[in-house]
Amino acid sequence: MSDIQSKNSDKLQTIRHSAAHIMAEAVTRLFPGTQPAIGPAIESGFYYDFLFQKPITNDDLQTIEAEMKRIITGGEDFVRIEISREEAKARFASEPFKREIIDALASGETISVYEQRDAEGKLRFADLCRGPHVAHSRQINPAAFKLMNIAGAYWRGDETRQMLTRIYGTAWESPKDLKAYLAFLEEVERRDHRRLGKELDLFSTHEEAGAGLIYWHPNGARMRSAVEDFWRREHYRSGYEILYTPHIGRSQLWETSGHLGFYKANMYSPMQIDNQDYILKPMNCPFHILIYKSQGRSYRDLPLRWAELGTVYRYERSGVLHGLLRVRGFTQDDAHIFCTPEQMEGEIAEALSFSLKLWKVFGFNEIKAYLATRPAESVGEPERWEAALESLRKAIERQGLPYETDEGGGAFYGPKIDLKVKDALGREWQMTTIQFDFNEPERFDMTFTDSDGQHKRPYMVHRALLGSLERFFGVLIEHFGGAFPVWIAPEQAVVIPVAEAFNDYARRVADELRGRDIRVSPELGSERFNAKIRACQTRRIPYLLIVGEKEAAEGTVSVRPRGSGGGGGASGAGVGGAGGAGGSPAAEAKRIPPMSIEEFACYVEEKVRSRALDI
Repeated sequence: MSDIQSKNSDKLQTIRHSAAHIMAEAVTRLFPGTQPAIGPAIESGFYYDFLFQKPITNDDLQTIEAEMKRIITGGEDFVRIEISREEAKARFASEPFKREIIDALASGETISVYEQRDAEGKLRFADLCRGPHVAHSRQINPAAFKLMNIAGAYWRGDETRQMLTRIYGTAWESPKDLKAYLAFLEEVERRDHRRLGKELDLFSTHEEAGAGLIYWHPNGARMRSAVEDFWRREHYRSGYEILYTPHIGRSQLWETSGHLGFYKANMYSPMQIDNQDYILKPMNCPFHILIYKSQGRSYRDLPLRWAELGTVYRYERSGVLHGLLRVRGFTQDDAHIFCTPEQMEGEIAEALSFSLKLWKVFGFNEIKAYLATRPAESVGEPERWEAALESLRKAIERQGLPYETDEGGGAFYGPKIDLKVKDALGREWQMTTIQFDFNEPERFDMTFTDSDGQHKRPYMVHRALLGSLERFFGVLIEHFGGAFPVWIAPEQAVVIPVAEAFNDYARRVADELRGRDIRVSPELGSERFNAKIRACQTRRIPYLLIVGEKEAAEGTVSVRPRGSGGGGGASGAGVGGAGGAGGSPAAEAKRIPPMSIEEFACYVEEKVRSRALDI
């Protein structure tokens, strides 16, 4: 959460909730016959759902906003009254959504109504509400709120119910805070991974081939390959083995695992193969268990750390699909750890330490843990839950991580740690999860032979560090705003000749650097030199290598790092004014003297080796 988003005091939430009611009053004045539904305060703002007689558009928001300002400056009191269920039904007899809310209230529950009354005490609007609200409308600054957009929303979130119109707004204590929030939203839009994904040619989606499925373009695939290669290397170094498992499995497998019982709504329908039902896998864990059970296991074999970049498929409603962040087919950086009870604490500590190491490599340093405890419905002996929970707690405390306890938030099969990371805009993203599982070892009758010769159940830990690669890349793109560190940048360098006469030398430079595994290409189009510079800057390439007569004669390149601006450059090239930071101190600090091809290759290789976050 950003600094501006974190300003969510009780006072601010009260202002937002009150603004929602004022919006409802304005809407019902402007659009007679409109049925109001519900209007809560939410993070960074508020919304209200309505059933309009005729559709409205975003163009109507300005009119509604102006009416809200008239209500606020005209002055209205918020007055709370308590009424009986019968009075409430009579009062809201013509409002079906309110009547449904009243009918759902528990017997004996207090029913309160907030009335909005003008200076003469005349009732202007009333809403069924628990509150709280401001005492007077003028406590809302008319210059510190804004209506943002409209969207569709099913009543009670049920897609079988009526589709309502939801109007979103934001409200703050001061115009300064509103301005800061709107600037924050502009930056969010500028970094939107869907826009950057298209601009940098990283990925696409295609409705005609199926929603929620990602197509990785060459640039995106280069990035993904760099991350996957790093991921595999670090896992091997940390004592993991890499697995590959199928994309489908017989339905019987998912019955044994329990997925068909508790996860069926998120699974795709079976397909018939040899008169048997097969299902696309939503998880990798049953397949890893089958490998475990392919031979007898001894305590001497444990712990087993098995990881897989496994592609899974889960049904998501079309309304929640969102670029890379919410998809139907994705690759999990999944792992399962099988260990003895005595090894449990050390394995959890190692998994958490490994996760923190990976996140810091990618430039995420603000990380918070959430320790989820046993829910009401769960499996497994209480003593195993307590032991597992304590090992999770110790691992968090050993790392000195800030954490909160999520009471009852564990999975039914075991407690877990979830990690949330903050990006460059201060937004929190839940990514890593480390989960115990007391369910599947029982369901699959997993055993190992202990030192006393007895067959015992292993502990099983599910562990995803980056989460899904698709979601991870969505977060990564927005974190860096498309300006990636050299080691993961899809294009690490581009060779730009100052004139067509130097195209052959540009090709030679690119060929030699590619031979050193540097992701580079020559820019040999017919565009003017400065146009090529601007186009490459738009692609956020870390290094522009300018070559002309002098460079060709000496076997060198003039290096312009991303953000270093104009000036300098190759022989015979007037490259000033091509964009960037110009002659600022920051730009001067980024300037790099001309290098031989070998020197530049070594320079980039060191950046890649150290996984430097700068260029």
